[in-house]
Amino acid sequence: MAASSAPAASLLKRQLKEMQAGKDIPGISCGLVNDNNIFEWEVMLMISDDCKYYGGKIMFSNLPQPFTTLSDANLCVLLGGNFRARLSFPPTYPHMPPSLTFQDPIPFHPNIYENGKLCISILHPPEDDEYGYEDASERWSPVQTPESILISTISLFHSPNDESPANVEAARMFREERDGKHKDFRRRCRKCVRESLGED
Repeated sequence: MAASSAPAASLLKRQLKEMQAGKDIPGISCGLVNDNNIFEWEVMLMISDDCKYYGGKIMFSNLPQPFTTLSDANLCVLLGGNFRARLSFPPTYPHMPPSLTFQDPIPFHPNIYENGKLCISILHPPEDDEYGYEDASERWSPVQTPESILISTISLFHSPNDESPANVEAARMFREERDGKHKDFRRRCRKCVRESLGED
């Protein structure tokens, strides 16, 4: 381990230990890909059944009963799925962000590229956005932790951002279904859930 990465390694060891000991992080499980490399974490995100949208039942956040169309922007995606991801930290962590990449089956989601890489503001480097879409305060900051990253990721499953999509097809289908045009988005997502559970 290079001397410059020693502080990052020490911090990550402590953060991993805290997360593994934590009893108040529902739906998140973390470990190392290889015991000799603290910079590569394997993560399991278990998207709970009380999620607002997915798997055949759609719940609007302000109403207790199920619906069959999408019209609420605050929707959960991929209910009941168990999704594996790789959290890769740079030697310059926490000054620079890690990357999070989903493993097969890759969730069909507006904010996940087809190669599995997650697109979320807090994982973008701490600099001004050259396109002016994100404010610097929305991007990576050293106060973020693996826990806050993973909680934000689960939150993104609840509320997809279709205005700045990584997967344009998923965003289009999400919007069209929300507008009542068809149910292709739901079908694609259900297939991902079944695959994540080993049912497909």
